[in-house]
Amino acid sequence: MKLEQFNFHHLLYFWRVAKHGHLTRAAEALNTSQSALSAQIRQLEERLGEPLFNREGRRLVLTETGHLVLSYAENIFGLGQELLGRLEGRDQGITRLRVGSVATLSRNYQENWIRPLLADPAVVLTLESGPLEGLLERLTQHQLDVVLANEAVPADPERPLYCKFLGSQAVSLVGPAGRWAADVLRVPQDLDGVEIALPGPRHAVRAQFDALCASAGIRPRLRAEVDDMAMLRLIARDSGWLTLLPGVVVQDELRSGALVVVGQLADLQERFYAITTVHRHRIEMLERLLSPAGGK
Repeated sequence: MKLEQFNFHHLLYFWRVAKHGHLTRAAEALNTSQSALSAQIRQLEERLGEPLFNREGRRLVLTETGHLVLSYAENIFGLGQELLGRLEGRDQGITRLRVGSVATLSRNYQENWIRPLLADPAVVLTLESGPLEGLLERLTQHQLDVVLANEAVPADPERPLYCKFLGSQAVSLVGPAGRWAADVLRVPQDLDGVEIALPGPRHAVRAQFDALCASAGIRPRLRAEVDDMAMLRLIARDSGWLTLLPGVVVQDELRSGALVVVGQLADLQERFYAITTVHRHRIEMLERLLSPAGGK
């Protein structure tokens, strides 16, 4: 079959059905009938000479060939979505940058990273947060340009991504100045029974801190565990407990003197990464942020 004979409209319908995993939902989303949609899928299968779906009850499950075709369809239509996003606003000289950030990453760090763009009137930013896997899926579908994370992504030939190390920061133990200004604690030796708020179990440094305490036989009194760094910042400010977090999360409170560093964990570092697709459209402003001096 020649490329000129290939019906990309049928491929688009297949892509939508594969994403929904259900003919009825896909038909509703496409505003067409199930029978018309089913006919388009059959025509595509006939063109390719192999089935793309197996039926399991009411669900459609991709065959091995279906998975292969879907991987190409993701790139084709993902790039199409990226193209439309790039063209939108271009005649007004606008450039759009779509940034995803994992929910456990400090919003202060994210703002610091994009700060060089905030004064540029030609830039329109889209900022999203969520679980890493969901963000990476949107990245591979070209719905995001970059994902900021506090953990590296393992190499995977089926999902080629570029993971750039941006830097790291020591994790600190902070507390309200009114209660803790005169104290300096050894970590973890002085934490036995001390009320403390910690990042949630999903956070990159939590397991390291728990292991540090366990090896020393120390048991702090856990009062809260929080995935969202913005909420952990509020707890650090208002609770009176000690809080374990990267200093960037409470940079403003430390600068104003509302919070003080009570203990430093030099061996405990939060690392920051920018994740992009290997084959991506080069956006000049993003390339500047990814350069060695870009995020500083």
